[in-house]
Amino acid sequence: MTQILEFIGFFLEIFVDIQFWRDKKKRRQFEKEQNLPKKLMIHPYAKAVFYSIVITILLGILFSLYQHYFSNANNTIKKLIKVEALIIENKEVDGYYPKKLEDIIRNNPLRKKITLDAWGNEFHYIVLADANTFALISKGKDGILNTNDDLTTANK
Repeated sequence: MTQILEFIGFFLEIFVDIQFWRDKKKRRQFEKEQNLPKKLMIHPYAKAVFYSIVITILLGILFSLYQHYFSNANNTIKKLIKVEALIIENKEVDGYYPKKLEDIIRNNPLRKKITLDAWGNEFHYIVLADANTFALISKGKDGILNTNDDLTTANK
């Protein structure tokens, strides 16, 4: 079956090639008769290659944008987990959750930007009324709290 399809494809290629060269010959004769400059004629296979390259580039750009968005979300989740661990560690050491998120930095220059998500927004942190739980939320790409793109972890 595949040999038959290859055979048909081979003859279609020959047909397209012959048709292109016949059309080109007619065009050149017409240009000569009418004293016109030569028109650029592009072979159908060259067009197919060009369009394939353009489509590949566009798909690459779309894929990279898609990956960039999801890598930001993954990096933010990793950072949320790290910040959550620091908050819990603070409770174990001091006996209470920090009042402000900036308290977990503790003059450590490596933790200077730990309170920012991958989009540069400050994490939303509150200690709940019972003082035994807290909420840590990334406002997501839009930077607005309580929208569909907010990220959080299950914390206790």
